[in-house]
Amino acid sequence: MADVLPLVEARLRSALGEPDARAAVTFLGTDRIEVLRFQEGDVVRYATLGMSAQPMSDPTAVLADPVKGPRAELVLSVRAGLADTDKVLRPLAVLAASPQVEGVIVAPGASLDVGEPLWPGAPFTSVLVAEPGGLVEDLDLDEPLDPVHFLPLLPMTPNEAAWKRVHGAQALQERWLTHGTDLRDPSRGSVPLE
Repeated sequence: MADVLPLVEARLRSALGEPDARAAVTFLGTDRIEVLRFQEGDVVRYATLGMSAQPMSDPTAVLADPVKGPRAELVLSVRAGLADTDKVLRPLAVLAASPQVEGVIVAPGASLDVGEPLWPGAPFTSVLVAEPGGLVEDLDLDEPLDPVHFLPLLPMTPNEAAWKRVHGAQALQERWLTHGTDLRDPSRGSVPLE
């Protein structure tokens, strides 16, 4: 069985260009997670590399399937130079390790919370997982492996996260769209939620 990560990195490079920085984080009992940084104009993108090495498995399953199951990497896009967003590397690695550590399946519509600001002074402690396929196309793997999805992360303020729990991910995304919210602004305030 081919190693998935070189294929994943090649897909990231073909979609986002050459990374200008990378960092690695290893948590006890987990595989190493890398975070690659890509700069494109006034937007900086952070992509995880390592989450897709193993399929995510149902936390209620007695045994994790080593082959079948969803695979994903996370991608966060923010405007460059407005905040110290490079400090997001560790929180991103924590989120990418959550399937191994907590046995969760990260999927579109999910909320992921790190319990602290995503970077110093950030008004966000959590993210909404958006639909894949836009910025980085899914990476098909040889059968019987599931494809790797590149899941965009949309930072949420605590008020937005609470509102999303009640009304759902779709309703929050529609509210952002209606109000023309710049989801890449690293210091934006909460969207009006009345």
